[in-house]
Amino acid sequence: MGQIIEISSVSKTYKGSLEKSLDDVSFSVQKGDKIGVFGPNGAGKTTLISIICGIIPSSGGDISYYKDDSSVLLKEMLPKIGYVPQDFSFYEELSPYQNLMYFGSLYGIPKNELKDKIDALLNVLGLTKVIHKKVVKFSGGMKRRVNLAIGIINDPAILFLDEPTVGVDVQSKNAIISYLEDLNSKGTTIVYTSHHMNEAQEFCNRIVLIDQGKLIESDSLDRLLEKYNEQNLENLFLRLTGIEYRD
Repeated sequence: MGQIIEISSVSKTYKGSLEKSLDDVSFSVQKGDKIGVFGPNGAGKTTLISIICGIIPSSGGDISYYKDDSSVLLKEMLPKIGYVPQDFSFYEELSPYQNLMYFGSLYGIPKNELKDKIDALLNVLGLTKVIHKKVVKFSGGMKRRVNLAIGIINDPAILFLDEPTVGVDVQSKNAIISYLEDLNSKGTTIVYTSHHMNEAQEFCNRIVLIDQGKLIESDSLDRLLEKYNEQNLENLFLRLTGIEYRD
């Protein structure tokens, strides 16, 4: 289907640190992928996603972006990138409608079109009844869905999700994953991090595993399970990263 992003020898050393947070990481993202980026705490997952999205600079290496199979600059790709961080990224004193009107306007979406998009999106995510209520009063699962709505208001070609279901109930988790599956089936490429291995095994078709900033493996889940003779992603993860405690 063609690649959409190529990560080549990307490294990152934060100011004041003697250790690399990322060290010579390379892999590609293909159109239509559902890639899971996994690793222990402190492995560099959030740093990697933040670099790919242009939030922070790398210390070395290159990232190439492709649109309609032609190489483009990051600034040309940004309008088609969606990013849902682990930390909530909205204004709690505003309603879902007000938040989405604000963030949607940043993409230059015409007001009438934006209103229709918001109504449709909040309906799909089960937030219609609270469309004009302050987000500060919402449950954790509802806040996660608002966070997701903001990340996809621009109809992204590629969506980055950092722990999108952390701390939510089973119903909200299932609703979020079901919606992401639907987005992917319609062509959205998804790059995703999670600590929920069972959920990730069901969701992802490709795995990128990093530990201590280094790329350990990058391949389809089926091939990796066969290669290491493991039955599931959790066992594979422990085999390749060890069982020691991580801070």
